[in-house]
Amino acid sequence: MTLFTILGRVRLLLRDGRRSSKNTAYVLIIPPFTTLLITYSIFSSLPPETLLLESPSSAHNASNVFLLHNCSVLSSSSPYHNWELFDADYQEMLNKLKIFVYPDVSMNNESSPFARIFLPHPDPLDPKIGNYYSEHAFKLALLQSSFVTELAEEAHFFFMPFSINAMRNHPLLRSESAISDFVANYVSRISTDFPFWNASGGADHIFVCCHSVGREATSKHFEVRNNAVQLTCSSSYFQRLYTAHKDIALPQIWPRQNDQVLIPPNMRTKLVFFAGRVQNSNIRQELLSLWGNDTSFSINSGHPSLPYEEGFRKSKYCLHVKGYEVNTARVVDAIHYGCVPVVISNYYELPFANILDWSKFSIIVNQQDVPLLKSILMSVSEEMYMNLYQNLCMVRKHFRWHVVMPESYDAFHMTLYQLWLKRGVHRVAT
Repeated sequence: MTLFTILGRVRLLLRDGRRSSKNTAYVLIIPPFTTLLITYSIFSSLPPETLLLESPSSAHNASNVFLLHNCSVLSSSSPYHNWELFDADYQEMLNKLKIFVYPDVSMNNESSPFARIFLPHPDPLDPKIGNYYSEHAFKLALLQSSFVTELAEEAHFFFMPFSINAMRNHPLLRSESAISDFVANYVSRISTDFPFWNASGGADHIFVCCHSVGREATSKHFEVRNNAVQLTCSSSYFQRLYTAHKDIALPQIWPRQNDQVLIPPNMRTKLVFFAGRVQNSNIRQELLSLWGNDTSFSINSGHPSLPYEEGFRKSKYCLHVKGYEVNTARVVDAIHYGCVPVVISNYYELPFANILDWSKFSIIVNQQDVPLLKSILMSVSEEMYMNLYQNLCMVRKHFRWHVVMPESYDAFHMTLYQLWLKRGVHRVAT
């Protein structure tokens, strides 16, 4: 039995314990009498060495198939913790999950000054939405879906359809203080007008936000802050007002209409690509200082030497480096363009991590190991890189929004599955 096989089985045994323990140590006795101490910390500080433990003989076998044109693959190393278990439960979700959407007078009256806070965005593919697209895409997809029910008694969850991004751009709100007042007043109103909030203390109520002010929006209402489930792009263990066992990490995705035909690995001429501001991030400043002059790296803080999209398309590895928040759209940008993500962002709860094994299609580097970045990447064998790339192709479908007609296993359905796992555990008997 190879070391990689042993590790795979350990991951399988531990999957149900991920939520309760983030830094538990396990000792494996591995022939020939070698003891390996693995610190199980998949989100915040998964050591890059984990990616380098695979036996070369197990990396590929004769059954592997790789079709570059449509990126269809059969890989010996699955990017899922347990596909069969997930898919069986997912199919049950498709048939049973129901969500009640709170009606609001503003949603039926476009002349209301607050209508746009509750109504779906009229042009969700507008590039100006940028980093906040996931917030609007989720609401639009949900309102068009069969998961919505008008029978509140059969609902597993209750959706509060306000938009934090719309509030941030609203002339009567804008400020964090005004937004938090609005949310507190809104929740007080629905808890008076409807019995559902008080039945659970808000624990089966959900809202979505991708704006960094989203967590502050709940700060003036105790039950919203502590009980309601936020679907948020800013999913950091280290940030206040985000609770990992309660809240859900939402992938940050830019508006896109069309999928990309990927450039195959042998045509990717750059080793590493990164473009982004460094002013608000010490780790980005360190990255630029250490590797900015390395010709195998394309690291840019101002005008990139390659256009942004071309940098992702023509590089083997693309860096996601913590900025003001742990999250940026660069993770999904990398996935979209077929560039293996290198995640350098401690305390980041990666989206869908209880389903997807991120170590099978990305490389996660602790921030303190940035000086070792090149040696880490150069240590990845060609076989291992191809496994990462193939698995990346397999998971791309989970990081797309389809606002006109949601497709199974897309970002919308994967986010709903995260909710499905939390169903029925917080309802208070009436």
